[in-house]
Amino acid sequence: MNILTAEMQEKRTPCEVWTRVMGYHRPVSQFNTGKKSEHYSRKHFVECIAENHHFLNTYASENACTV
Repeated sequence: MNILTAEMQEKRTPCEVWTRVMGYHRPVSQFNTGKKSEHYSRKHFVECIAENHHFLNTYASENACTV
């Protein structure tokens, strides 16, 4: 559990979140209410590094280009 002191809270600065929408980047703060709701309900993809290494070791050598 991360508890911030009053002094730490004062030093915090707002972070503007940008996302890619319809081919361009735009700050979420400029979205309308419905689009903000949709954005915050999204599930974000997180790739497991171990799985990526397994994939590369399995398939990279089969499709490697030789020059």
